[in-house]
Formats: sequence, structure tokens, C-alpha cells
Amino acid sequence: MSIIAERMESNSQGVVTGKETDLPPLNLFEKEANDVRNHRVNWQSYVQGQMISQDDFTFIRDYDNASSERRDQLIQNLGPQCAKVFIRLMGRIAKEQTVRYILTMIDSMLKEKPERVSVFVEHGKKSKTAPWTPFLNMLNREDSFTTNQACRIITKLACYSKDKMNANDLKYFFNWIKQQLSASFNEYVQTVAECLQQMLRLDVYRVAFMDNEGVSTILSVLAGKVSFQIQYQLAFCVWMLSYHPQLCAQLNKYSIIPVLADILSESVKEKVTRIILLVFRNMIEKPEEKEVVQENALAMIQCKVLKQLEVLQGQKIEDPDITEDVEYLMEKLQNSMVDLSSFDEYSSEVKSGRLEWSPVHRSEKFWRENAMRLNEKSYELLKILTRLLETSKDPLVLCVSAHDIGEYVRHYPRGKNIVEQLGCKHLVMQYMTHEDPNVRYEALLAVQKLMVHNWEYLGRQMMQDA
Repeated sequence: MSIIAERMESNSQGVVTGKETDLPPLNLFEKEANDVRNHRVNWQSYVQGQMISQDDFTFIRDYDNASSERRDQLIQNLGPQCAKVFIRLMGRIAKEQTVRYILTMIDSMLKEKPERVSVFVEHGKKSKTAPWTPFLNMLNREDSFTTNQACRIITKLACYSKDKMNANDLKYFFNWIKQQLSASFNEYVQTVAECLQQMLRLDVYRVAFMDNEGVSTILSVLAGKVSFQIQYQLAFCVWMLSYHPQLCAQLNKYSIIPVLADILSESVKEKVTRIILLVFRNMIEKPEEKEVVQENALAMIQCKVLKQLEVLQGQKIEDPDITEDVEYLMEKLQNSMVDLSSFDEYSSEVKSGRLEWSPVHRSEKFWRENAMRLNEKSYELLKILTRLLETSKDPLVLCVSAHDIGEYVRHYPRGKNIVEQLGCKHLVMQYMTHEDPNVRYEALLAVQKLMVHNWEYLGRQMMQDA
């Protein structure tokens, strides 16, 4: 996918458009597609073997050898019959190299003129099937070039057609895309990411992708070791999602800010830096609720984005868009810090999942004044601490989480019952035998605080009974 030369904006139909330049070198898939085109098919052998009809042979021979102008005439003259021939050939020919060739012809046909999707749409209406259905079926084939070429065609049909994909087809297609992105080795992952970038330019597909837990897949891929190009493409996908105000408000529930902040701090590619800044800008501009904007800003501060912006500000950056975004984010994040309370700071740190011994954790005053606030939003912060105790492998995170559970119980009289209901007490107790001595120490202290409440409660009960 190309580097963005001018800002893209959402129009009233939810389509993001814009000028793009500086195309990257051909990826592996595109090189292989060129090889497929250069290995011409002997169509005569198929008609002689009675595998295809004479009419189909006449069309595919003429189309394959035609100039661009002649191809236009053939498509206009045959209309939906043209699509019917392509699909019939796909179904009748078993040789993989020929199937590759047919799919590459179709992809090139739609790439040349997107309005040609109409011939597949019209054919679909006549056969009472969606235009992308024959190609969805191709995703099950073993040949990875074939499946990825089918993916490219499905994407073009889904995006260029006036009729959009239904929920079931979308779920199937997005599940396939997610599997391909998550595969441990996928030589065509750039092509899959390109298709997702194209799909997410449309609002209807953004919502479906979000509903299908697509952000979790993007996050897991970005959190691993991937190329700069994949970082850019998947950050682009997040940027597309961030144009939808309601979806943008949900993005950091997946902890997308910490992951992108890490990439930003290590980025040496200008286009990666640019796209992440655009995501962060949208996460400040697009949400309709001020509370969400403030939470996003605090998450960025917690993940040291402000420090990274200061570094960028000190560099010689020729791109005026980056300079503008840096200045905008600097102003917004600095303003957010003005009214930052100690609880805001604590809440942002917990939500980031990156706990450290910041001053609030050790502050008696903080816990005395704020312990009860951990009950807010249906115990949101307590649930996050519990999840960190369940899933984190970082000894520091485990230490701070156990400590905070203990302080909550110590300063909130009813805290013990809530901690037990959330399953947190058992988690803390199991860390008393952890291999890290600091984790064992903090877990022991937390358990002691839990037990002290037991003793105090038992003592009160005995006095009442007496």
C-alpha cells in the first residue's frame, strides 16, 4: 500500500478517499502474478479434450489475446455472460496453474476498470447468488496463490459493488483474513493486509470487522515481530477504524495505544511514524464523549507518547503533516495533564496494563481517599488487576497488582468479599510460591491484609455474640 501524500477524510457515505503516491516495490504476490500472466494457457487443448465448450473457448481465446480496447468491447457486448464464462471455466478446469491464470485475468480486469464488477453483479442476480460467492468457495483451496488471488477479487467485488456483503459472508471472509494474518508463516501476508485496508475504507465493513473481534487479531500481530511494511499496513487498518466515532471510542479497550506507542518509539520509517500519529490524532478528535477523549489522552501519556513527541519535535522532519500532528498532539496531551488527578493517573496506568512502582501505589493518602473508587464502573479497575494476575508473566506487573489488591482490601472494609467474588484472592495466594522473590513477598503481604480483615470481622462477631 502506498505512502499517504495528502490527508484522507471520510465522506458522507463513510468512504475514505485521498491521493496516494510513492508506491512500494512489488511484493512477492505481485511478482508471482506477473509470472502467471507470462505463462500463457493453451486453451485449444481444453476444447479438444471437451473440458470446455466451443463458445467458452472462443471467448477466452479472444479475450486473452485482445488489446485493452478490444477487451472493453468484449465485456460490453457479452455483459454478464462474460462473468458466467469465467466462473464456468473456474469450475471445469482442475489444473491449478490454469485456475491461477483465470483468477489473475479476472483480477486484472477489475483492477483496470472497477465498474466492470457490474458484469459479475448482473450474473449473480440472474443465477440468484452474490457476485463474490464463487470466489469465497475458492478460499478453501490448498494453493495459497489461488486463495489470495480469490481474496483480491472478493475485495474488489465487495468494495466496488453497490450491494454490500451480507453479515454471514462478511463473517466468513473476515475470519479467513484473520487466520491469514495470524498464520505463523504467510508469504502473502502483505496482500491479505492490502485487502483488509481496502475493505476498511467503508463504514459498513468497519463495523462488521470490529464486531468480529478483528482488532484483537491486528493487535496480536502488531505486538509480535513483523516487518515495517506490515506495521504500516495494519496501523493503516486501525486508522480506518478510527474514522468511525463509535468504533474509535472502543479502540483502546483492546489496549491499542500501548502497542502503537511501542512501535512509534522504535520506528525508523517515516511512513510508520506518520500513520501512528494519524491514529492517535483521530483517537483525540473523533470520539464524541469527552470522557473517552480524556482516557485516550491519559493512556498516551502513560505510554510515554508525550516524550516521544518531544523527540520528534527535536528532529528535522521534512513532512509538514508529521510536524502538524506532533504539534497538535503535544498541545492536547499537555492540556490533559493540567487537570490530571492522582486517580486519573492511577486509572490510566492500570488500563494500560503496564504497572510500575509509580508514587500513587505506595501513597497511604491515595488509598485512603480512592480505594472505594475501584468499585466504579462495575469494578472495572479491579477486574483489570485480576486479569493481569491471570495473564501477565512480568514479575513487576504481578508485584504491583498483588500490592494494589492488598491496599484495596485494607482501605475498603467490604473489599474482601468483592475480591473473592472476582476470583482474585485465589490468584494472589498462588503467587506466594512464585519463583520471583519480589512476587512472593508482595503476594504474602496482600494475603496478610486479606487475613487481617478476617480476624477483625471475627473479632467483631465474637464481641457482638458476647
